[in-house]
Amino acid sequence: MGWDAFGLPAEQYAIQTGTHPSITTKNNCDTFRRQIKELGLSYDWDREINTTDPNYYKWTQSIFIKLYNTWFDDQLQKGRPVSELKIPEDILKSGKAGVRKYIDSKRLAYYDDAQVWWCSNCRIVCANEEVLTDGSHEKCGNIVEKKNLKQWLLRIPLYAERLLKGIDDLDWPEGIKDMQRNWIGRSSGAEVDFNLYGLEEKLTVFTTRPDTLFGATYMVIAPEHNLLDKITTPEASRSVMDYIKSASLKSDLDRTDLSKEKTGVFTGRYAINPVNLKKIPVWIADYVLTGYGTGAIMAVPAHDTRDFEFAEKFNLPIVCIQDPDVTDADQKKRIIAGKECWTEDGKYINSSDKQTGIDINGLNKETGISEITSWLESKGIGKAKINYKIRDWLFSRQRYWGEPFPVIHWDDGEITLVDEKELPLQLPELEKYLPGETGESPLSNATDWLSVKDSSGRTGRRETNTMPQWAGSCWYYLRFIDPKNDNQIFSPEKEKYWMPVDLYIGGAEHAVLHLLYSRFWHKVLFDLGIVSTDEPYKRLFNQGMILAFAYETETGAKVASDLVEERDGKFYHKETRDELRQIVAKMSKTLKNVVNPDDVTSKYGADSLRLYEMFMGPLDVTKPWDDKGVKGVFGFLSRAFRFISNPENILPGSEEDREILKGLHQTIKKIQSDIENLRFNTAISAMMIFLNLIIKKGKITLTTAETFVKVLSPFAPHLSEELWLILGNCSTIAYEPWPSVNEEYLKEDVFEYPVSFNGKMRFKIELPVNMDKNEIISIILSDERTKRWLGDKEPSNIIVVPNRIVNIVIK
Repeated sequence: MGWDAFGLPAEQYAIQTGTHPSITTKNNCDTFRRQIKELGLSYDWDREINTTDPNYYKWTQSIFIKLYNTWFDDQLQKGRPVSELKIPEDILKSGKAGVRKYIDSKRLAYYDDAQVWWCSNCRIVCANEEVLTDGSHEKCGNIVEKKNLKQWLLRIPLYAERLLKGIDDLDWPEGIKDMQRNWIGRSSGAEVDFNLYGLEEKLTVFTTRPDTLFGATYMVIAPEHNLLDKITTPEASRSVMDYIKSASLKSDLDRTDLSKEKTGVFTGRYAINPVNLKKIPVWIADYVLTGYGTGAIMAVPAHDTRDFEFAEKFNLPIVCIQDPDVTDADQKKRIIAGKECWTEDGKYINSSDKQTGIDINGLNKETGISEITSWLESKGIGKAKINYKIRDWLFSRQRYWGEPFPVIHWDDGEITLVDEKELPLQLPELEKYLPGETGESPLSNATDWLSVKDSSGRTGRRETNTMPQWAGSCWYYLRFIDPKNDNQIFSPEKEKYWMPVDLYIGGAEHAVLHLLYSRFWHKVLFDLGIVSTDEPYKRLFNQGMILAFAYETETGAKVASDLVEERDGKFYHKETRDELRQIVAKMSKTLKNVVNPDDVTSKYGADSLRLYEMFMGPLDVTKPWDDKGVKGVFGFLSRAFRFISNPENILPGSEEDREILKGLHQTIKKIQSDIENLRFNTAISAMMIFLNLIIKKGKITLTTAETFVKVLSPFAPHLSEELWLILGNCSTIAYEPWPSVNEEYLKEDVFEYPVSFNGKMRFKIELPVNMDKNEIISIILSDERTKRWLGDKEPSNIIVVPNRIVNIVIK
């Protein structure tokens, strides 16, 4: 069992109460541990880990040091130690500072300015997902702002191709694999340089369709583009600055919403289209982001819906360059005239220029892309390029409760790392946990801890950012291998024995964060020879989420469960008396619909809770919690206990009823298969069916009783242990072998034949499985139903396939 306990909740509680986050974390972990043990979950507690334990996070810090000291070799497609990096001659001649800058540009972990969402109220950096469409922070409602802060980042895009290829061989749900593929976002195309009229700089775009350059009639750059100040003319400066300010208040999600009204401002500058040398205007618009490609696009409005809408709104040229394959003559005229957008492919038109010497008219898409790309490369104004949507991983947080970076920033500008022998670098004690107003974490207040001096008297500061909650969880599965090892992160021999993880069960919400980050770290460790496998998790299974009933008014306003009462199957607000709708929603403190396992176990017992969670439905399906269902499985366990614990129901002999033996071995086989395939709900159904059978029969042998208790024990271990003792056993049932299936008892004595007349099934009849063909024919012909279907006719042929079908052919 592992506790991934770093993160914001404990820190927020510390800010509110002054309680140290470690105390909050410990109390929570103690509660979870107690509940898990009460439920009888079989964890090896000798392998318990906690990501907030310095003895654990010293190895997290050690991995960060390895990331910092690793570079990615593009040719070998693998990470290598920085010590193996060959420094170019011209860099060596530039001096120590130049060499340091070059090496830093290659490291997998690097320190740089990063534009982030900053909430001045909470004094934290917000993820894109935490910023609402109105620009407010979802936690507090305060309007956030874009801010440049010094951050640690990891160059995960360098591993994009390997992360992408590795997905194919994983036994994971296809939906999760697709989510990772989409997050990585591989696209092939070309980078194209556009000269800027009146400037020496060039504007570079990435496009998947370089073949459509003849249709590029304007360009758009992001409000954050690094050339924006130079591109903007003095006449357009005021309107551009106002637009930048308004764009800074929008989230990335809002900016890229296809349904929203298009906005933008002309920069006053023109670029030169390289294929026809025409001047095209450069606009600024918020739907272009710096996080993908180059932060600039070439707009082809005739063949892109978003560009078409933008061009129509701002009266920009629209040039059709693909012959539309439509039968409607009027529609074709509209498309060619630029009055309607055509997003399908077609043979190129209007795609040649004598001055530049390029002509792709009449070609198809594949040939057109190849021709244009080759031409761009020959002219030195473009090149084929693979682009990835995945961005560098922002790996630092302005919080106290996280792993400290083992980093020192010296006053002379050099960055060094703490020697691994000095790890762990522990968090200092603080009186206040509130982040600083400038964006620094609470660690900036730890003056004694913060300031350092080396042996030569040089002074510096420790890094005040801390690692994100993902850091410790990126590799925890490896620490389970050897959790008590103080000298190594784990034993190489044990790692080779245990890895990769055979089965990982986790929620789909981890698809593109934890699981992708974890795969990235593992591949780096593999490249450095620390782990023996390229992938960490062989098989992945996503469990569904357990929801709870909640209530809302006609207008959709949510109502806390303690304000709801049920009358005659309907639900009403206790105060307003209004009728409410019962819905299914996530458990939350606000809705007061959280199910506390302590309440369930005190009323129904731990086994009922275990059994109900497994019986609710397929493991991978999201389903609502219902107390009535708990009562149902409680009833099943009560019936099982009453029947088996009653000595009057247990026969002294060894001769068991044939039907019971058949049912028992069917149950064993079914449960064994269902456990292996994680179909726990149908395994429990099989036990319920068997219990009904033996109660109906009234008595069973001791051997049958013991066997049934064995198959019940993984699901209800506490009740099974008690029954095992009642049946006369002295040792625990936990170490008893799983009962074997006797296939003899599963053989059917009879078979239900479908009887057909001229191929149409008319009735069924049960006959012994070993009956002779002639006997089968004789019995069927004498059956009254056969006589009714034959009437006064005689069968011309009777086909019998033993234990399959009978077909009577009538002329």
